[in-house]
Amino acid sequence: MTNRKIKASLLQIYQKLFKEFGPQHWWPAETKFEVIVGAILTQNTSWGNVEKAIGFLKSHRLLSACALRDIPIAQLAGLIKPAGYFNVKARRLKNFIQFFFDEYQGNMQAMGKEDRDSLRQKLLGVSGIGPETADSILLYALEKPVFVVDAYTKRFLYRHNFIHHEANYQEIQKLFTTHLNRDVLFFGEYHALIVALGKNYCKPTPLCESCPLNRIHYSLSFKCGLCHRALLDKQERMVDKVGLQKAANMIDPSIRTTDMSVGPYLICLDCHRQRHSQR
Repeated sequence: MTNRKIKASLLQIYQKLFKEFGPQHWWPAETKFEVIVGAILTQNTSWGNVEKAIGFLKSHRLLSACALRDIPIAQLAGLIKPAGYFNVKARRLKNFIQFFFDEYQGNMQAMGKEDRDSLRQKLLGVSGIGPETADSILLYALEKPVFVVDAYTKRFLYRHNFIHHEANYQEIQKLFTTHLNRDVLFFGEYHALIVALGKNYCKPTPLCESCPLNRIHYSLSFKCGLCHRALLDKQERMVDKVGLQKAANMIDPSIRTTDMSVGPYLICLDCHRQRHSQR
């Protein structure tokens, strides 16, 4: 696709998602510091669990930089238990708090004045903070125009053939930052809408037939039966002989697989290679 077509498609996707889900009002937090705590706690868990952990911190009046600096790590771990991996996340919170005081004396305004790229590199240097967490902090807490990439983003972009299977975080992020205006509110809303898409339609086992994006670089007739990527290029379509034979045996062992419609039993080259590499 040309850059012009990519931009048009990304904007069309945003419009479709906004029409389907409406404004997401994300990130749900009362303060910028709460956003940062939530961004660290939400690693590898659901937001509902994070809300419970933050609720415990609030009820104990611990949702401040000074309070989290002074509380013993074992006590902190006990309070954030609902978020899972509580010992690990307690250390990560402590790591960030130490960084916050060392670099900015615990002052959110001073941190916000730091250049975006310089601050991102510093955040990535904090143990336990990766690209997604760092960018969530930059976008939602400090209002810096970066695009947050998560598993939902990669899944839907791959299925719609915007990225290849091995695309890394930076490549996926660049797709948005290169073709769209760098606007904080727009990037925040777009990311939140992608999360809604992933939770409601583009699941590991997706609901493609009812998905609002099933006409944008997609095909309900020609898609991989394993990863559900659209197979728009005829040369990428292979018959999943294993799945086809199993289906035939379930119907009638005497049926010849060559007589069956192969539509639901197509497989992409990526899944074909992966299947053979596991043998």
